[in-house]
Amino acid sequence: MNAMNKIITIIPKPLLFFCFNLLTLISQSQSRFLDTRCEGSNYTANSTYETNLNLAVSSLAAATAATNGFFNRSVGQAPDEVNTLVLCRGDVEPDTCRQCVNDSFGRAKLYCPYRKVATVWFDDCMLRFSNEKILGTVDANNIMIWVTNNIQNADELYKAMRPLMDRLKTEAAGGDSRRKFATGDTPGPGFMRIYGLMQCTPELSEDECYSCLETATNRIPDLLSLDVRILSPSCVVRYLNVRFFNATVALSPPPMEALSPPPILSPPPPNKNSMTVVIIVVTATVSVVILALVFFCVFTRRKRRLESRSSGMNSVREKGDTEEITTAKSLQYSFGVIKAATNNFSENNKLGDGGFGVVYKGKLENGKEIAVKRLSRESGQGEQEFKNEVLLLAKLQHRNLVRLLGFSLEGSERLLMYEFVQNASLDKFIFHPLKRMMLTWERRYKIITGIAKGLLYLHEDSRLKIVHRDLKASNILLDAEMTPKIADFGTARLFTPEESQANTFRIVGTYGYMAPEYALHGLFSVKSDVYSFGVLILEIVTGRNNHSFQNGVVIEDLLSHAWKCWRDGTASSLIDSTLKDGTNSIRDMIRCIHIGLLCVQEEASDRPTMASVVLMLASSSITLAVPSEPAFFMHTDPNPNRQRRIPEHYSSTMSNSNNL
Repeated sequence: MNAMNKIITIIPKPLLFFCFNLLTLISQSQSRFLDTRCEGSNYTANSTYETNLNLAVSSLAAATAATNGFFNRSVGQAPDEVNTLVLCRGDVEPDTCRQCVNDSFGRAKLYCPYRKVATVWFDDCMLRFSNEKILGTVDANNIMIWVTNNIQNADELYKAMRPLMDRLKTEAAGGDSRRKFATGDTPGPGFMRIYGLMQCTPELSEDECYSCLETATNRIPDLLSLDVRILSPSCVVRYLNVRFFNATVALSPPPMEALSPPPILSPPPPNKNSMTVVIIVVTATVSVVILALVFFCVFTRRKRRLESRSSGMNSVREKGDTEEITTAKSLQYSFGVIKAATNNFSENNKLGDGGFGVVYKGKLENGKEIAVKRLSRESGQGEQEFKNEVLLLAKLQHRNLVRLLGFSLEGSERLLMYEFVQNASLDKFIFHPLKRMMLTWERRYKIITGIAKGLLYLHEDSRLKIVHRDLKASNILLDAEMTPKIADFGTARLFTPEESQANTFRIVGTYGYMAPEYALHGLFSVKSDVYSFGVLILEIVTGRNNHSFQNGVVIEDLLSHAWKCWRDGTASSLIDSTLKDGTNSIRDMIRCIHIGLLCVQEEASDRPTMASVVLMLASSSITLAVPSEPAFFMHTDPNPNRQRRIPEHYSSTMSNSNNL
């Protein structure tokens, strides 16, 4: 200690003061990294796109810090054009903003290497870059949620927060082209105080910003937490029971030339009578203009709502004609182009049999690899499923959904052209004795969460509520990075916002994945997909098909076996033997089995929504309910009344927090 004091004494005080300030600045400027989203195709090293990207981001940090935390830049020409956008939180200092932006690009290169499209979120800033237009494009559907503290009285919390949320949405949306940002606080349950923050990218209109924030805040009632961040590329929302924002940071003043007043000229003395007339005329004119604008805005908004509702209802119809496909005309290819791409549908290019047809691999003239589904001519249902899939996929854009690239409709030929997904379908891995060893727990968990996000988008975040109706392992495709993509929308059904369930006399799908109310009575809803997802979770964790398998001398289905093991406290015996590589991982796997059993409960109302499932998978602090007996349970137990018990080594808290 004496030696340390001597060293400090030797250091000159100015240098010591400088070092202290430097360390303080560094500690204060380090913003918390939250998450990344990597999308789009890859670019190659030393390519024109990489050069344009580096050039585009080279001046972002300095420019953003000098322009109230928002800046965008485009470099190059298509197809190598790079569009960038940076938004710093409205209450951070310029130095913090600059450092955060610099850190963001480093994270993008680390977590999204060679990806053309990426979004990086820090606590203090957001960075986006893409080879497509992003400025002025509202993206409120791809939402990420951070939850760190749970609370029991969530209804009371939401009731107290709602007026604050409504006020912040209005204030943020009403901001100008420099900043759309608002903060505030309100009394919460008990003696606590709730602090909130909302922000949009400022190039959005007032309506676009408000709509984005409303989409985000609509998720709050499902979040049992006191510390929540809701992140989307176009807006962010956060609330906490501790003040986390700096309310003293104001907008930077405009340039000096903008502050210089124009020269004052001395006007002639006005005539009082003429001034009175002018004031009356101007006031009346302004009033008429304002009233006209108000009526125009109300009429336009109402017209848009009616058109949206009308288009939604039209797209829900299960019967129609070829005119329905006109919305996807820009995606139409000639039959000859796709025929040539697949080498005349050669057997060597055959990938497998899909729903209502055969799938082939192909390559377009520009070198792009594709997958083509050729609907069977003998299928009496093929035309309707084809139209259904085109209408759906042309509108859906999500990293966990397979992307439609085009289609062909000529004579009796109906072709769907998708992005080519390198690793085929999940069932080719998870049920293969050797290939399933490639699926580590980290990869399996990524697949589970990816499927959950894709379903959440279909159920809640896309323009219309969509029920897939045939979710199974063979309809989950895996790309080169083992990212899951939900495929085969031929049996999907669209719902209007007012619909919660529907009935059909034609049962489509795959037994074993079907919910009981659908298989037995033709009733389906989003909870039907939740059931199928639960079956998928159990298959992914166990490595076993949901159809019958032999357990000793007893032949039973996977759900019955999983329920018995859970009830008897031996859930760990379900885990795929290739995965037992650590206590922490086993705890996470058992939690996933728990979530799977919640999804396959017999009563649809008992099953969680996909929003709740995503939260369960993402947050280690959410306590899971005890599942009830699954549907189609085979009572082979000689003692069916034995009491349930929870495994002693199991905790509802996951060992590793997985970011969404």
